[in-house]
Amino acid sequence: MTTFCQNCNTELQGKYCSNCGQSAETHKINVHYLWHDIQHGLLHLDKGILFTTRELFTRPGHSIREFLEGKRVKHFKPISLVLVLAGIYGLLFHFFKIDMFANYVVISGSGEKVNHINEVIAKTSEWISQHYAILAILQIPIFAIGTYLCFRKGGYNFIEHLIINSFLVGQRLILHIITFPIYYISSGTPMLIKTDRIINLIGYALAVWTLIQLFKNQRNRILKTTVSLLISFLIIFLLLIGGLVYVSAFIK
Repeated sequence: MTTFCQNCNTELQGKYCSNCGQSAETHKINVHYLWHDIQHGLLHLDKGILFTTRELFTRPGHSIREFLEGKRVKHFKPISLVLVLAGIYGLLFHFFKIDMFANYVVISGSGEKVNHINEVIAKTSEWISQHYAILAILQIPIFAIGTYLCFRKGGYNFIEHLIINSFLVGQRLILHIITFPIYYISSGTPMLIKTDRIINLIGYALAVWTLIQLFKNQRNRILKTTVSLLISFLIIFLLLIGGLVYVSAFIK
């Protein structure tokens, strides 16, 4: 162990510098260092993402409650989790050209307006696949509104509900990434939409289970969970209607 910090030259009293926080042990930069840096800096595989994934599919509500209460060192940070997973999701669907938005919004017919609408849909689908991380982050406050309104007596403030729903969005992203081979096999067939609906249903069922487990001491928690999701879906529906009105006005 060195006597002085290699970063700021402060005298060391333990394993970490009391001034800047750097470890007292500075390893030689070699292949081992590079691999550890990739693990720790990119995915935190050594102490975060695998643990969080396991927790979100075995004891999600209890795990999120523990995180909110301060048991955080083993967890991957929730916002970072969503960003990393959304990036992987978007890359997979973009690289293998699986356009979910284009498959849900199909405009048939002929003429200049129809061709223009289909062009807008194609460009929108392309943008979504390339910027899915943004859309994933935007989902968080929408679902947080629902859970906050329905579980106000749960003792968590709105920011904590943002964290709760970050884990829930991450949970659904993990599910979609794990089931990606099914998406790939059904791509270009009528089964793609059915596959997506079933997987989404499983994802929201996991969210319901998580919230029921998280708010175990709340009365009518099943009803509150259902209502919270309905509120969120209503907000999304209104936003989509607003988007369609804007696109229609733009086309005209």
